[in-house]
Amino acid sequence: MRDAVGKLLLFGATGDLSQRMLLPSLYGLHADGLLPQGLTITGTARSEQSDEDFRDFTRKALDTHLADDRKDAEAIEGFLARLQYQPLDASTLEGFDALATKIGDVSGGLAIFLSTAPWLFGPTIKGLQSAGLAGENVRIGLEKPLGKDLASSCEINDLVAAAFPEERTFRIDHYLGKETVQNILALRFGNSMFEPIWNARGIDHVQITISETVGLEGRAGYYDEVGALRDMVQNHMLQLLALIAMEPPARFDGTSIRDEKVKVLRSLRPIPADEVPHVTVTGQYDAGAVKGEIVKGYDEELGKDSRTETFVALKAHVDNWRWQGVPFYLRTGKRMPERRSEIVIQFKPVPHSIFAERGGMLQPNVLAIRLQPEEYVRLLVMAKQPGLDRDGVRLREVPLNLSLDTEFAGTRRRIAY
Repeated sequence: MRDAVGKLLLFGATGDLSQRMLLPSLYGLHADGLLPQGLTITGTARSEQSDEDFRDFTRKALDTHLADDRKDAEAIEGFLARLQYQPLDASTLEGFDALATKIGDVSGGLAIFLSTAPWLFGPTIKGLQSAGLAGENVRIGLEKPLGKDLASSCEINDLVAAAFPEERTFRIDHYLGKETVQNILALRFGNSMFEPIWNARGIDHVQITISETVGLEGRAGYYDEVGALRDMVQNHMLQLLALIAMEPPARFDGTSIRDEKVKVLRSLRPIPADEVPHVTVTGQYDAGAVKGEIVKGYDEELGKDSRTETFVALKAHVDNWRWQGVPFYLRTGKRMPERRSEIVIQFKPVPHSIFAERGGMLQPNVLAIRLQPEEYVRLLVMAKQPGLDRDGVRLREVPLNLSLDTEFAGTRRRIAY
């Protein structure tokens, strides 16, 4: 399904994700000449706006979220000319016919992207069907998470399958679009040095951290329904865990990679109820300060009392031949001291230190894969400090760095969308 389409329909077009990611990403494609000539983009959301209002909204979003070197007045005006808007309450069937009229003829192909709350997926799919926007020329992308539990996820998938064949359905986890995440496969399977020790014999433990300094950021209605466990852990973090733990795929294609990731997820050890207090921690941020700025607590920001977790840490195990006994530590939270997404793989220490009698202290090797805000791969190794060693051998941990920002300077780096 690589054929170009003539029209794009964007649900949740005035939301936070659209402002920060989708609209800037679409503009970047337009500015680089990568959008089909004549492609029109129809935004829809609950808010009442005209076409011109939506263009003004988009102009402000681009001004806020684009890097200065990407702001080109002529390109921005050309992109805005592609945009139109149709207000819609997706929770009811009313209004979908007007949306179809606004979009017009879709014989040239229509792509739909649902950037909405999971509980709106079902009504939206039904509305698209009723308005004739689910035909053979239409494909759909859905931003995870799909539903809030197994039952609701199955229900959404059944509704989608009734309207769109699997080959025209795309379930999106934008973390998989990050360059450094995609580099995990290159690092593991493109280099012979790591794979022989990429197992329980060579690795002591794995840490996966996604920390955010922001709070609700306009996502109160969505976030309070899902919390950190559904928003981050079962979503992005399990994808990262699967990429780290999967077996080599037979081929470098979506189906083969997916099949290997599924094997990992099936091997995850269930956590019995009586073990939950021992291997998990949840919390909720309170009022305080982030980077010197006073911020509200979660309940105050939300406007009501809530038990929704904004922090989760857990210890996971993959019960298979490769990973038996290796703990995977996952942690994520909002209003944390720093913004950081990182995978840290700590290897086992050397079996015997020949430097101990001479005062040399060894640290286990560590492979750090930083996803944001910087993007790099860093291997920490032990080295001898220069100088005479009359008083003992002095060893120090030193980094071997692969900085994507430096090594690929000048290469266009795109938003994960």
